[in-house]
Amino acid sequence: MFDSLTRLFRSEDTAEERDIPGSLALAALLVEAARRDEDYAPAERAAILRILMREEELDEAAAEILLLKAETAQEEAVDVFRFTHALKESTPFEDRVRILEDLWDVILADGGREYEEDHLVRKVCGLLGIADRDSGLARARVEARRA
Repeated sequence: MFDSLTRLFRSEDTAEERDIPGSLALAALLVEAARRDEDYAPAERAAILRILMREEELDEAAAEILLLKAETAQEEAVDVFRFTHALKESTPFEDRVRILEDLWDVILADGGREYEEDHLVRKVCGLLGIADRDSGLARARVEARRA
């Protein structure tokens, strides 16, 4: 926690620390969703790997490496703004709803939904410029695929 506070008030961030690739930003945001309820379930981790292989066109080994980097990035992050900013910069508006579907896929992977997870999705919607209604529709599509 102290390290997070130190990074928050530190002003000498390098460009490398500020700028992250969209693939890492997506993976870290998905890890944030999985950890938001303080239970990083194996089903959530498997969902993240599946999403990374599909979205980033990676094989399983490359997806695992990206996920390990994302877990570290998420642990070191003060908040999700860095990730959503990178995604907003790298993802056309019309494709951003897919990010919400991915978030819902990870959140619902463990069979439940917690307030903290819903709060994260609402925050991400605002940061990506997506309406709450679109988030609800994205969740419904994910739930329908799971049924």
